[in-house]
Amino acid sequence: MKRGLTVAVALTLFLGAAVAWMGAPAGLAQGTSRTIDARDIPVPAAASQALRDSIAAMPMMPIADSAPSTAAEWEAFVQQRDGAADGTLQPLAAAFGVEVDQFEVEGVPIYRVQPANVDPRHEEHRFLYVHGGAYVLGGGEAGVMEAVLIASRANIQVIAIDYRMPPAHPFPAAVDDAVAVYRHVLGNRPASSIALGGTSAGGGLTLATVRRLIELGVDVPGAIYLGTPWADLTDASDTIHTNEAIDRVLLEYDGWLSAAARLYAGDHELTHRLISPVYGDFDGFPPTYLISGTRDMLLSDTVRVHRKLREAGVAADLNVYEGMSHAGYMIVADSPESQQVYAELGDFLLEHLK
Repeated sequence: MKRGLTVAVALTLFLGAAVAWMGAPAGLAQGTSRTIDARDIPVPAAASQALRDSIAAMPMMPIADSAPSTAAEWEAFVQQRDGAADGTLQPLAAAFGVEVDQFEVEGVPIYRVQPANVDPRHEEHRFLYVHGGAYVLGGGEAGVMEAVLIASRANIQVIAIDYRMPPAHPFPAAVDDAVAVYRHVLGNRPASSIALGGTSAGGGLTLATVRRLIELGVDVPGAIYLGTPWADLTDASDTIHTNEAIDRVLLEYDGWLSAAARLYAGDHELTHRLISPVYGDFDGFPPTYLISGTRDMLLSDTVRVHRKLREAGVAADLNVYEGMSHAGYMIVADSPESQQVYAELGDFLLEHLK
């Protein structure tokens, strides 16, 4: 190699040689997208039997879904999806051995989920839960399912925040509600005894809430939980594209998901650091427990957040499950994967909460 050759030039030459060695055609276009032929994706052989059975039994959904465009259409969309949960909360609570009651904190509706047997080490701890649902779904009883799972399996009291959502309440209403409830709980106990977290939009809202607390000079929680966080509301993440139609939950970004992102953002850019938190910094964040799966469209969001946390010197525990789509640990709640997610979350909280 010629003396003084830069590392960048040397790597470029090496890459060119490697591509030629592997037999890639000459004149390969730079920076283009790649079209892949249609192919069959088998049920993941290395996943648990419960997860494989669930995937095999679920009918294939059409990839193209229409998006609501008016407030009335959004309200009908939400009612159709969330309405299926009406009347299911108390039977669910009974099945998992928890008690649920509802009240308000700082004008924000709250569900308190109390396990029958709180771990003595969690007696003084509280878990503040923010639900998912692309910032438009999961209101009311529909948003309490994972709070029940966390309370039952981690044996900790959970407070589920029923935050405001669009179309009536776009950003920053959800962040404001989460901050208000957190500050109320903080009035009765140290920040080091409080955990905050949720799945999907709940994970994104957790990140935004912590960032807002830092901006306000408020002590951050002792630990946070990010279940496949929606941390980038644009379509920039790799697996938004590579796992399209493979993820059996989200299916695709174009359609109602991207419409929900724009509805939530309102007049703000999707890359605003409190809307898509991956574009902000992570200095001062607490220890973080992250979950995703190999079929999850938000796997890249989770990976990008994990990398930024590590770069900021934050203790971050990333767990990726074989064959799991978006939030599959909630959907197949009787699977070994689901059991592991929440048991290890409980251990993580015991390690980091004071």
